[in-house]
Amino acid sequence: MINSLLNPYYLQIGMFVLINAILGISIYLTLATGQLSLGNAGFMSIGAYSSALLTIKLGLPVYLAIPTGGMASVLIALIIGFPALRLNGLYLAIATLGFGEVVRVIFLNLKITNGALGISGIPSLNVLTGNVLSTLGFADGFAGISLQQISNCAVLLILLVILVLLLFFTRRLGFSRVGRAFAAIKADETAAQAMGINTTYFKILAFILGAFIAGVAGGLSAHLTFYIGPKDFDYHRTVEILIFAVFGGSNLVWGPILGALLLTLLPEFLRAASDYRMMIYGAILVAMMAFRPLGLISEETVRFWRTKLGRRSSE
Repeated sequence: MINSLLNPYYLQIGMFVLINAILGISIYLTLATGQLSLGNAGFMSIGAYSSALLTIKLGLPVYLAIPTGGMASVLIALIIGFPALRLNGLYLAIATLGFGEVVRVIFLNLKITNGALGISGIPSLNVLTGNVLSTLGFADGFAGISLQQISNCAVLLILLVILVLLLFFTRRLGFSRVGRAFAAIKADETAAQAMGINTTYFKILAFILGAFIAGVAGGLSAHLTFYIGPKDFDYHRTVEILIFAVFGGSNLVWGPILGALLLTLLPEFLRAASDYRMMIYGAILVAMMAFRPLGLISEETVRFWRTKLGRRSSE
């Protein structure tokens, strides 16, 4: 029973769910100030390539390369943020989408990134955890569970801890002065500016926070799959990350996480229709815009269930 639950296929799906949930938090932070940015796939690629090259070329440990890749994404976000965030709405979306495509083309033509062939042989998170477990005396497994299965579980636990920490940070941020400024800018940027809020500063802050988390997710993904290529970060990936927020709901942090969970598992249930995945995603978007424009989770939904559960407890 335990061995069936620890099937590498199931564990890998769980890892991808958690990485996509981290990406969901990244786009939630960007959308927190009302910015429709489509550059998360570009920042993800910067984090992935930076982390992979740092480990392969310079021998940097994985646990240092991944946050360094996130900081590389922050640096690029600062460079493009000031001119890009002068735009609003669809103009900002088009500009950041173009940024993502420019980054992809650059990686496609650089020799150090191996062009269209991509980078293979990236040090794996499983190797890191496997070495630690071997040092602790689990080289032969434990209670009939192989070292590989224990290592996969350790990676899954690491990703879960990272997600929980990011969720805690985002929730705390939402109740802070910064979070209130984000909400004010999202509601009405002109009114927020009139109240003395430095809208440029807070928009840049939200932009770089989203870029850092997307870069970290890219690094985690690179060290999980052992290989990355330019096709992994094309506009399909951008749309997929956006759908996490649209499908789950962008007003609460739980929305993109739920969207990432459902939309990561959906292709596994629809493997026979994998060629029509983007068509299915498009149909989902149309249906959500028609029937649930705020997503599956919204503030109204939370208030409804709190009221309903409060009535039941009083009875």
